[in-house]
Amino acid sequence: MSDRMPPRHRIRARGTAEDPPTRFDAHARETVDDGWTPEEPPFARTEVSIERPRAVIARNTSPDISFDRSINPYRGCEHGCIYCFARPTHGYLGLSPGLDFETKLIARPDAPRVLERQLRARAYRPDVIALGTNTDPYQPIERDRRIMRGVLEVLQRFRHPLTIATKGTMIERDIDILAEMSGTGLARAGISVTTLDRDLARSLEPRVPSPAQRLRAIERLARAGVETRVMVSPVIPGLTDHEVERILGAARDAGAVAASWIMLRLPYEVAGLFEDWLERMVPDRKAKVLARVREMHGGALYAADWGHRMRGEGLHAELIAKRFDLARRRLGLADTLPPLRRDLFEVPLATDRQASLF
Repeated sequence: MSDRMPPRHRIRARGTAEDPPTRFDAHARETVDDGWTPEEPPFARTEVSIERPRAVIARNTSPDISFDRSINPYRGCEHGCIYCFARPTHGYLGLSPGLDFETKLIARPDAPRVLERQLRARAYRPDVIALGTNTDPYQPIERDRRIMRGVLEVLQRFRHPLTIATKGTMIERDIDILAEMSGTGLARAGISVTTLDRDLARSLEPRVPSPAQRLRAIERLARAGVETRVMVSPVIPGLTDHEVERILGAARDAGAVAASWIMLRLPYEVAGLFEDWLERMVPDRKAKVLARVREMHGGALYAADWGHRMRGEGLHAELIAKRFDLARRRLGLADTLPPLRRDLFEVPLATDRQASLF
């Protein structure tokens, strides 16, 4: 990919400098060097746009996903994980899954207010809301925007069950809410750890807190009484798969009570971006990694079939699954946890804007 066009920006702590066209683009565009701009391109800066959604609860009917509704406070993700399966969703906005996904972010500041309206609807029936399923709710801009904090405050008031998936240690800021809700069976958290190698993590996930910081977040959540799962996600065959047992052991020692894993997924434009990253960062491993990935998907870099996309198939996929399961059971980490409570859901009688009638 890097041979196709020179980058429009220099990057510092970004996953990629590439901005490949999406499958929705009617016309392909390429940047060429005409010799008139010899100076270096500017550094890529993060830009944040505002979206005013009419609804924030997204529904899904995927048979291999354990939840049917989710909320994402942000579109795009500044964490910049090169392997992120959500990158192609930026194409729906007319933006590239490459550098645009990391730098052209969309915040949804009205999410808490819209969520409250949806939860108050007479037809609404509570079930677990998953937070952080597409882009990370604790990416760096949350520090100032605090949209995730607002969403949690609404869910706490309504006694609504929730789960969180994140790589961000900013989740520690919200321990006060999560500890109270976890104590009544309404909340649990999942922290993703891809590798324990700090240098590799910095390259794969350039703006994500270090593996050690994420393990400390597990420890602090656990100490506060928040049930926490370690998610070994994604497992990259030929690059990080040898770390499965070590990650599980470190997470258990930090206080995790459950564990799960997902195989590397390379849908649509992510495949090319990941190939380019392999060539730039670990060229000696590129052939091995891609060969393993193709073996798991019938010769392709990705297959989206239900029941297949999360695990892959073949000898190496089965080996990773068995190793993970053996280590998980040996360490006493749960595979599944008891269901969160739905029976505590209650619509508050008053809001800050409307007093109770009684």
